[in-house]
Amino acid sequence: MRLSTASHYLGALLIAMSFAAPATAADLPGKGIKVLPVQNTIAEETFQTLLVTKALKKLGYDVQSIKEIAPPTAHIAVANGDATFMADHWNPLHEAFYQNAGGDAKLSRTGVYSDNSAQGYLIDRATATKYNITNISQFADPKIAKLFDTDGDGTADLTGCDPGWGCEAVIEHQLTAFKLRGSITHKQGSYSALIADTITRHKEGKPIFYYTWTPYWVSGVMVPGRDVVWLEVPFSSLPGDQAKTDTKLPNGKNYGFVVNKQNIVANKVFVEANPAAAKLFSLMKLPMTDISAENMRMNKGEGSSADIERHTNGWIKAHQALFDGWIAQSLAAAKK
Repeated sequence: MRLSTASHYLGALLIAMSFAAPATAADLPGKGIKVLPVQNTIAEETFQTLLVTKALKKLGYDVQSIKEIAPPTAHIAVANGDATFMADHWNPLHEAFYQNAGGDAKLSRTGVYSDNSAQGYLIDRATATKYNITNISQFADPKIAKLFDTDGDGTADLTGCDPGWGCEAVIEHQLTAFKLRGSITHKQGSYSALIADTITRHKEGKPIFYYTWTPYWVSGVMVPGRDVVWLEVPFSSLPGDQAKTDTKLPNGKNYGFVVNKQNIVANKVFVEANPAAAKLFSLMKLPMTDISAENMRMNKGEGSSADIERHTNGWIKAHQALFDGWIAQSLAAAKK
């Protein structure tokens, strides 16, 4: 009797366990499907890309190592199927890259992964206050421009944007539109090296003039309103398809750039064939403040691949219910 009872209990337990068991790899919609993520060469964008890759792996996809390439090339690679997705598409800053790669016919961008990404020109607060500088048009005055001259040629030196990022096209366009070609030199190269020198100058109490964006760690080191101030532009002026865009904010300020959204852009053929991934891309959201906080940790010495991996795992653990919800909804989408 005891043996029979024990056997009955064991059988019931095994049946219950079989129903409670998670889906095996064979049951997952991504089984056997390779995914290649690409991103810009900025290490600080790895966090947001890695978060997407970890979610895709939960769906069973065979995610390859992230490949770093410049945005124009990345869009083309995704459109042609040489890569699968990118999580650092700036909209509308990268609109020309998107359209040149084939637009909606070859690419998919649904949902907003990260919102309220600002960018523009800043100078140190001390110089701004002393000389009452509020607008970049004031650099047309040689006396103002000379304040920010770092190499002795009489023009203001702007720590600018790397070629191929998209922001450099806006800066170059505006220097002409605002008639500042003879007053400002757009310094380009390695942004990380240039901004490091700019920060050093600021610590030494020297005037600084630079371009930056959010989310990024720079505004955590030189805080707008406390250490530096945003400069306005004399009027809205953007290149290409954005030519008629008004960059004035609801508060009346005009910093020359549109506040961007960041989208996950994926190969359209892949998205149409993979409803689970498509659903995931539309669901994922990462607050700009969280990206900035992670980037600041990188700037303070936690910038290795292992560090970024730890940061990403930590974010998932802190938002486990949200993350699990994305996976559950994506799995459900694959069964429809």
